[in-house]
Amino acid sequence: MVYVFSVDCSIRNMNDSAKRSLQRLLRRIPFRMLKTSLDKWERLTAEQRRAIDLTPTKRDLIQEILSLCEENKWTEKHIAELQMIYVAENSDQDMWHTYQLVDPDDDARSVDLIQFKEQFKSHFREVQRNVFVKIRKHTDEAVWIRIAWGEGLSPPNNLRASYVVHHLQTPYVYVSSLSSKHKPLLLQALAFSTRHRGIKDANLSGRKLTALRDLLMRQYQHVFTTKFPSPLKEQNQSPLIEKEQSGPSAKRHRMAIEAFGEGALPAIQTAVYKLETKFKDPTNETMTERDEPFRCAVKFSSTNLLESLRSCASSGIASTPLTPLLSSIPLKGRNYFVITDNAPSACSQMSQTKN
Repeated sequence: MVYVFSVDCSIRNMNDSAKRSLQRLLRRIPFRMLKTSLDKWERLTAEQRRAIDLTPTKRDLIQEILSLCEENKWTEKHIAELQMIYVAENSDQDMWHTYQLVDPDDDARSVDLIQFKEQFKSHFREVQRNVFVKIRKHTDEAVWIRIAWGEGLSPPNNLRASYVVHHLQTPYVYVSSLSSKHKPLLLQALAFSTRHRGIKDANLSGRKLTALRDLLMRQYQHVFTTKFPSPLKEQNQSPLIEKEQSGPSAKRHRMAIEAFGEGALPAIQTAVYKLETKFKDPTNETMTERDEPFRCAVKFSSTNLLESLRSCASSGIASTPLTPLLSSIPLKGRNYFVITDNAPSACSQMSQTKN
């Protein structure tokens, strides 16, 4: 379903704009994925799909599809559909930021897709009309929203659209390509259409959308216990085996499982710790005597950071038990932390909100 709010421009200009948007989008889609994306688009007839020649260069193929654009009189609405298909299938190419809906109304869990669309549309009509919005339900039941923003009297910029992904009846929303200027408006619309009184930064971001969702929705084997049970001993078990199981290696493995659980972990790729603490080093009086806090940022990176941390703890590369600063990533579903001094004591605490 598509919501197109009033935009004052001629049909000719809209077609020119659609052609430019389509040309840029086709250049972005890898050649090997073009046919699949066009088939899912369902805007070409079966005869037109068969007639497309995939053997020439990508430049020639783009020109052929642009000719079909003029022939079929496609508009920005149709191009937006193709772009959403591509982004949904290649979500790892963008940076996603997570937000959490808070203070739900009594009927928040009863909001269905139709109600969500109507409320979202109503809010934008009241506060800003010069936008182009498309909402569709993906195969995994997620609601995808594409928003092209207009500036002043200019038409919406479909080349730089924002994307929102939300599973209804869950408290989390994933957003990409959103400017700070449009952030308050979008967050207000999301809270309003889901019947919540507020929405806040969840301090979790990354390129792998599925990993963010799996971490927050606990869609992985997570066993976080304070005491890891010892395995049952087999009868007549060798004393050497018992010694091996109770040795330092087994203890490190148990602690690693306590911190991160078992099985495959979501592929969170980074974690950032922003320090705002008092500098403590008796050998450096100049820094220690400063009244203002010492500020710096520490970033951990890996193709799968949680797997790497668990492996380091289990193998002895990292000391165990792991510091709560690291084990809090899966426990709290965050990868951004602000560490401050907890006055008057000397210990540090992790801030609950992102500055």
